[in-house]
Amino acid sequence: MNRQGRLIPSMTAAGASHMAIDSWMLDQLIDDNQPPILRFYRWSTASISLGYHQKQWPQHWQHLTWQSQTVELVRRPTGGRAVLHQGDLTYAIVLPLVGKRQDAYQQICNALISAWQRLEVPLDYGTAGHSYRYQDNCFALSTPADLVTASGEKLIGSAQLRRDRYLLQHGSIQLWPEPTLYQQVFGTDAMPPQHRPSTIPAQPHDQFLETLEELIQAELMRSLQIEFTPQPLSPLEQTEIAARSARFAIPVDSSPKQAT
Repeated sequence: MNRQGRLIPSMTAAGASHMAIDSWMLDQLIDDNQPPILRFYRWSTASISLGYHQKQWPQHWQHLTWQSQTVELVRRPTGGRAVLHQGDLTYAIVLPLVGKRQDAYQQICNALISAWQRLEVPLDYGTAGHSYRYQDNCFALSTPADLVTASGEKLIGSAQLRRDRYLLQHGSIQLWPEPTLYQQVFGTDAMPPQHRPSTIPAQPHDQFLETLEELIQAELMRSLQIEFTPQPLSPLEQTEIAARSARFAIPVDSSPKQAT
């Protein structure tokens, strides 16, 4: 029999708000106020999220703009390196740990693999690389924590935060990276269009996103044996989340330790 879980309906918001929601989800689970929670989200403006322990980043990230809007710089509650959020879909899930942390990671990622298999896109785990720690860009290299396409391109990068016997895992699915912005941020090329799985539409497409979310939700339900029931954030919950958003925002005038 499946356990009960909560699905927060897909939303679009600013980066600091998203990180506050993910952090709040984990706290609610730990305090036994909520069952396991799943959500999908998009970013209202182009944003760069830094890993919790990432203390260095290029100085020019402080002053980037895209489509006449400032590129938001935020800090994730999880580890890892920087991720450019533009044209991606992000997932987040919190659940109690049963067994080892790696077991939960594999259950979640195997569900992601199965969802993409239903779209006829084979994915596999990345491989470890010692040079990852020297990269600003999370998607520059793949690790065993990532999922890559048949051509070796990293499609999904995930990160975790464990507190006691509870886990937050969230990850970015890079669907439509903008080459010009990617080059401005990292000085390297995004996934070449010819390497993008043919199932992904050439341009952002709401129906495709809805289908992908439904497939991932279904595979997570099957893998984790959790029935996710939609429940939007209440006004009180939104107020609680808004109160913690500032802790994840990185002010424009903050000083990184590394300048390029």
